[in-house]
Amino acid sequence: MLYIKDLRSGINIFKALGSEIRIEILELLAKHQSLNLNDIANKLNLTNGAITMHIKKLEESGLIEITTAVGKHGIQKICFLNEEKLMVDLRSKEIENLYEVEIKVGHYSNYHAVPTCGLATKDSIVGDFDDPRYFADPQRIDAQIIWLSEGFLEYKIPNYIKSNQTFREIQFSMELGSEAPGYNENYPSDIYFYVNGIELGSWTSPGDFGDVRGSFNPDWWPPHLNQYGMLKLIRINEDGSFIDGCRISDITLADIALDHKSEINLRLEVGEKSRNKKGMTIFGRHFGNYNQDLLVRVLYTDQG
Repeated sequence: MLYIKDLRSGINIFKALGSEIRIEILELLAKHQSLNLNDIANKLNLTNGAITMHIKKLEESGLIEITTAVGKHGIQKICFLNEEKLMVDLRSKEIENLYEVEIKVGHYSNYHAVPTCGLATKDSIVGDFDDPRYFADPQRIDAQIIWLSEGFLEYKIPNYIKSNQTFREIQFSMELGSEAPGYNENYPSDIYFYVNGIELGSWTSPGDFGDVRGSFNPDWWPPHLNQYGMLKLIRINEDGSFIDGCRISDITLADIALDHKSEINLRLEVGEKSRNKKGMTIFGRHFGNYNQDLLVRVLYTDQG
């Protein structure tokens, strides 16, 4: 997720979005995951020369990334979305009061995993497939993809709030999917979210995606396994709990009763409450389509 903390810092992005052609390019990349310059030019009925200038603007703004690959006709430039979401805060004074941490998906503090399950770093599988014992392996700290058919992962979130400050909003951003043997794009799974044991609500992942290769997957990752997930943004504030802007419950920060001394524990679970119990996969920085691990943002207010 691209996060613009004040309007002036987002000028390059706003300029990049000020073109119908560039909007159409972003829509194509959102639909097709990745395209080369020839594909984009053909779909928009434009020349490569006309497309190149627009692609450069989008790349400079950070909205897309470009990699090179060897094709039938030489080196090709492959374009894909850098982020799925764009958030802009208009009140810059409030935005000064926040902190942000990124937690490796393998840095969980507690877990329960039922096969099919496993985890992998950007270099190799940790242990063996479908053996939950390896979820306790010290190497799991470096895991960049984790999957389980049933169970949970729990993460400790740093609390840097001071005694004269109060929580205003907590945001969690992560790439998630279901977990099928191999992959299955029609494989709905209900994933529940908890903070300090309090249920925030759930999201139903539509499937375990593998139709195209994940943008950040290492070369050794097998093509017959899941490749990417969907980027989800969970927010908790004084109005309730939301996922991608849609209310999932009336649970507020007041219900969780956090202060500067509180532990903050986030749990992701597919368990007894899940009617669609088709597992969970979480993708880190070196897997899937989004260059991030578990991203946490805390907004707070000074009390004077």
